Amino acid sequence: MFQKDYWLLFPAALVAFGVARFILSSVLKLITEAGFVRPNFRGDNIPVGAGFLFFLSALLPTSLLIFIAPEHYRTMGFIYLFALGSMTLLGMADDVFGSRADSGLKGHIKKMMRGELTTGGLKLTAGGFMSLAVAGAISHGWQEVVINTLVIALSVNAINLLDLRPGRAGKGFLLGVLLLFFGGWPSGNLIWAAITAGALLAYLPTDLRAEAMMGDTGSNALGATIGITSVLVLPEAAKIGYLVFLIGFHLFTEKYSLTRIIEKNKMLNYLDRLGRN
Repeated sequence: MFQKDYWLLFPAALVAFGVARFILSSVLKLITEAGFVRPNFRGDNIPVGAGFLFFLSALLPTSLLIFIAPEHYRTMGFIYLFALGSMTLLGMADDVFGSRADSGLKGHIKKMMRGELTTGGLKLTAGGFMSLAVAGAISHGWQEVVINTLVIALSVNAINLLDLRPGRAGKGFLLGVLLLFFGGWPSGNLIWAAITAGALLAYLPTDLRAEAMMGDTGSNALGATIGITSVLVLPEAAKIGYLVFLIGFHLFTEKYSLTRIIEKNKMLNYLDRLGRN
């Protein structure tokens, strides 16, 4: 799909990178002055929700694509911005109003079954409907809708689960994008991942230095991008394989600590710490 348009990937990513670099310090200042700071894993108070930058940086390149690129980018451009914006908003609500005491899918589901709504539960429910809406817009048949909904929703939470140390969610996203480029090249639909990746690359050094946290605001945006790109570019068998991996990953992380496993593995620990101060 859209194979002749793959040349647009680099310019779109470059525009997103440039916008992110230009507004990064202003966005961090705005967040700090508003009082949205939180202790990081070392106990230092830093801006949280800096991943808002990803949505802001995607607006210009996506708008340009909608107006000047081939017509088939119009619908997908709006779908991409809808998903990115809604998940950014839900993540921001969790970053600003959420309690760190409530975590994990099981915890949020149990509280919702007792009639208690946490920000994580809100994100889980509203994010599920967002995934369903996007899947319904791009799928053919109810079976594909179900598969695509699960892939998008679980991709969002998977990146969120990685966001426990500086740079980890960003590295996980970039690895996912790299795999999608291998699996989906030369689809023009890789452009949505390219735009988000461009914005992330401008921000990532700040995250690695633990000077800001992307928070759920950012990890939700990254996960939504991975999920949407996956359902657009992967062949059916690869998509189902990815869904099985996502389900296994969630079951595994409900039982075991991902951070402890990474720290005990020399190669994973090296990659996890790569780029940090």
